Amino acid sequence: MSTASGSLNDRIERLDSAANDYATRAVDEILAWGRAEGASDIHLQPTADGLELKYRIDGVLRCVRRFPARTGVNLVCRLKVMAELLTYQTESPQEGRLRDTATGAAASGNGSPNPATDAEVIEMRLSTFPTLHGERAVVRIFSGPGRYKYLDDLGFPPEVAGPIRQLLGATSGAILASGPAGSGKTTTIYACLREIAAAAEGARSLVSLEDPIEVAVEGVAQSQVSPRIGFDLATGLRFLMRQDPEVIMVGEIRDAATAKAAFEASLAGHLLLSTFHAGGVAEALGRLADMGIEPYVLRSGLLAVLSQRLVRRLCSCAQWSDRPEDRLGMAAPRVRVPVGCPECLGTGYRQRLPLVEMVATRRPEMAEAILQRVEAATLHHAAVAAGMVPQHQRAAELVASGETSAAEIRRVLGLE
Repeated sequence: MSTASGSLNDRIERLDSAANDYATRAVDEILAWGRAEGASDIHLQPTADGLELKYRIDGVLRCVRRFPARTGVNLVCRLKVMAELLTYQTESPQEGRLRDTATGAAASGNGSPNPATDAEVIEMRLSTFPTLHGERAVVRIFSGPGRYKYLDDLGFPPEVAGPIRQLLGATSGAILASGPAGSGKTTTIYACLREIAAAAEGARSLVSLEDPIEVAVEGVAQSQVSPRIGFDLATGLRFLMRQDPEVIMVGEIRDAATAKAAFEASLAGHLLLSTFHAGGVAEALGRLADMGIEPYVLRSGLLAVLSQRLVRRLCSCAQWSDRPEDRLGMAAPRVRVPVGCPECLGTGYRQRLPLVEMVATRRPEMAEAILQRVEAATLHHAAVAAGMVPQHQRAAELVASGETSAAEIRRVLGLE
């Protein structure tokens, strides 16, 4: 057990488990520790004999503590109270909003934050789900408003950040950030939105449609959908078109209806920013075509597609190795391997780096490939011909420079 997780257990052990406020104080400690260690998710997983507390840190899930079954029920119930969910409803999923402050004090029982400036408020969402052994609860912790604010904060290479920044000045067209869940694409879109707002200084009409709103962005009229009353992304987009927008951010393109409405907006004189689930640039273009978006619409409506993943950065405790089993087939003659120390919670890694590929879709090579409806492999070759540096090449460069390990690349990108 790492020193940091040990300190969390020590703090919880010092609490009186028989006290009436035990669950309240334990949840405070659980949330505060997650924020301090940069966790993106906190899992409370019921088991046959108790409840496991897990944290996703730098994209990897790790178990930190186990609670007795009765205590686990009280912890989940406390979170539901904070999120204003129905505590007696345990047989159907629920979702609610938590607001907390970066100072470490938990939200009050009615879900409202303690006194703090807007800049200090950290957004969290609670999701509960019934399982065989009881209610499972997951808390998603969104990045604080002071982190990853602009493109320069994301760690993108200059040959990616520069063209994106230039395209943000366009008056029409769509820029899509793609990648799997947890790859940082929403963070990228927020950074783009802040870049536009800062450059415009109030002279452009910026609106967003999100599910949910993760971070408040100054200068942007942000809206959150509510499907239960018929206010979904596609419907919201159609109404937003009557709000005189110049820049529209859509949280995620999930279905054909939203994709069609988004591209209609991009063709009608609006700059559109959105995210999309896909493994790479070529896969994103292929999926959009499968959704029924005509090639001429993709050709005319798209400005650029980028795809990203996040890999863990090696801690300073890492060591160099030339063993074949550490290189895992990488061309580098030697690589750095994780060791583990208290600073990195014993994992050998601290924080993450982006693996990003991007192509401007209006380049002649890409435009022709899109219009011909070619398969994903051919689209990929066309993107490389148009100047795209693929993710696996950037991965090899990060391994050779010692910033990450070959094992981490294989974990994120797979056996390829």
